[in-house]
Amino acid sequence: MNRLLKIFGTLCLLLIMEQSYGQPKGYNISFEFYNDTFNIEVDSSIIVGNDTTLSKLAVIAYYDKVNQGKYNTILDKLLAYKKAHELNDWLYYQLIRKTAQAISPKKENYERYTFYKWFFLGKSGYDARLTLADNRMIFYVYNDEDISDIPFVNYQHKKYMCLNRHDYAYADLNKVPAQEMISIPEAKGAFSYKVTRMPDFKPEDYYEKQVQFNYKHKTYHFNIKLNSDVEAIFANYPVVDFESYFNIPLSNETYGSLIPILKKNLNGMNQKKGIDYLMRFTRYAFLYEDDDKNFGKEKRLSPEETLFSKYSDCDDRAALFFFLVKEIYNLPMIALLYPTHITMAVQFDKPIGQPIVYKGKTYSFCEPTPQKENLNIGQVSANLKNVPYKVVYAYEPIHK
Repeated sequence: MNRLLKIFGTLCLLLIMEQSYGQPKGYNISFEFYNDTFNIEVDSSIIVGNDTTLSKLAVIAYYDKVNQGKYNTILDKLLAYKKAHELNDWLYYQLIRKTAQAISPKKENYERYTFYKWFFLGKSGYDARLTLADNRMIFYVYNDEDISDIPFVNYQHKKYMCLNRHDYAYADLNKVPAQEMISIPEAKGAFSYKVTRMPDFKPEDYYEKQVQFNYKHKTYHFNIKLNSDVEAIFANYPVVDFESYFNIPLSNETYGSLIPILKKNLNGMNQKKGIDYLMRFTRYAFLYEDDDKNFGKEKRLSPEETLFSKYSDCDDRAALFFFLVKEIYNLPMIALLYPTHITMAVQFDKPIGQPIVYKGKTYSFCEPTPQKENLNIGQVSANLKNVPYKVVYAYEPIHK
């Protein structure tokens, strides 16, 4: 009898040990996020299975496990970093993407990777939702801005933009019904695509690009510091409204390598000549190409992207010109959208050339994109003179 009890006890111990060793273990992860190293402890209580079965029950089971686990250590660190570094929502989402990738690599299990993105974005307060349709896990977030170029659904009088449409490049996600959207009860906040502050990159991660252009029979040379991480930030960035688009800033190192040199070159020029200089810099210092030929679709480059991109089109030049004039002269401006073109107009003390009157104020054309004609301030291309336009953004300086 004692021998049988010993055998039984040994078997129970082996079974307990086997179950224990079969349990997932916690681990530490570390990854680079721009100028920082992000260290996170992943507790075993938030590690979910490797099941690739797409079902609402599976997602809810994942959620229940992680929600009851020790996830707050990670969440608190994410939110603290967001606050300390003043991350806009889009950049905060990049941090969440990197965190999810470190916990559960995308290539190993796409559904689990997407689950962690959804979980931490939702727990951060954003109304993020998952929909399972056509054997896909589609990730949405509530957004009330004017966003185009990405699929969205209207659900319960709210608009949800698709955050992972780039993972389903050839699928028409606009046809996905707004049903069975899995949400986190306490997550109510809207997500914003506005980028008003760039991250602090490591200075050693920049490279120099040589740019030159001719003005008044003189060649001007620039060594602009650029960072390829900027391209990664905006790789899946949608087409936002013009106000949001025009106000995307430069990173600190890029700003410091360009704006002071431009100011030095403009020293001694009157305002009109200085604006003319910036207009022609934007027009001729970069190669032109339509987005359809360059990217295969409409894509608006931020000012920093335009600086390092081999080609750029009219809206890219308009955004760069706007940024330069705003930073150096801070004059009122309007953006004029034609059916196939966008250009800029600036308010001077006295209008120059063909005036544009908008809301009782007078502006002068400043064309930042190459045209067949050599246009001066106040001149518009001949093929646009009788074409109707729409003012899509009006900037008025705030004087403190």
